[in-house]
Amino acid sequence: MINKKSILWFILISFSIAWVLFLLPLLVGTPGSNLRQSISLVCWTAAMWAPGLAAIIATRVIDKEPLGTLNLRHLGERKMYLWAWLLPIFLTVTAGLLTWLSGVGKLDLQFTAIRQAMAQAGSPQISPLLIIGLQMLIALTVGPLFNTLFGLGEELGWRGYLLPRLLPLGQARAILLSGAIWGIWHMPAILQGHNYPQHPLAGVFLMIVFCILLGTILSWLYLRTRSPWAPALGHGSLNAVAGFPLLFMPGVDMALGGTLTSLIGWIPLVLFVGWLVWKKKLPVENIPGPDPNTDLQAVEATG
Repeated sequence: MINKKSILWFILISFSIAWVLFLLPLLVGTPGSNLRQSISLVCWTAAMWAPGLAAIIATRVIDKEPLGTLNLRHLGERKMYLWAWLLPIFLTVTAGLLTWLSGVGKLDLQFTAIRQAMAQAGSPQISPLLIIGLQMLIALTVGPLFNTLFGLGEELGWRGYLLPRLLPLGQARAILLSGAIWGIWHMPAILQGHNYPQHPLAGVFLMIVFCILLGTILSWLYLRTRSPWAPALGHGSLNAVAGFPLLFMPGVDMALGGTLTSLIGWIPLVLFVGWLVWKKKLPVENIPGPDPNTDLQAVEATG
């Protein structure tokens, strides 16, 4: 059975902490000012650890279980970390190509936006290709590892804590519900123009759908490894490359294309989730774990 008390407390704590941090920048500076943007970056980055902190509090205070049940010391199937690292990159590049091929985004190989930004900042005239090359190198190497530290804050909560406690509903329902909750959690940031600056209201719905789709993939990584580290790496890899197509297609409507959060970005996500189902990789059978004899893992394996 589902422990509704622990789930509700987890949601309450994770939403309360994060929403305060999401809204705090509204009290500082003016819209669009450098001060507000800087405060937003700090607060919203800190908010990524709200679900992780909620998972830790709920585990120790509500469930009265050791933190070891969150499996932070467990890695699981090693090859899944290669999937976690490379798949978000492939999906992001695919979304960018589809945006260009559909005509939603116009390719700018002169990198006008980068040149203008450098001129306005009074920066020395460096080749945009060199800048993009360095960004690509960082995004493909140390970027995912660095972002994993922040991605773990969310994945420890959404996949490490919430998903396993919803699994008695069945994997499909658990993945769908946890993804929807994750999407709603972003609402204060989305209404302020994050991800969908031209469509903040519609962006709330778009973000929920995106989180369900991406959450399905991250849940697959978790269920295959029973470790929050695999989805955290996937989350970190995506954050490292998420805006890369926009360097080549500035000015694109981000609700329509350019990133995985857009309508066009849903296409590779849907196709990959469909492939997982078609190849019978979802639902995950015989869910592995560091201690398959525990009651929780026995429930999850039959859920």
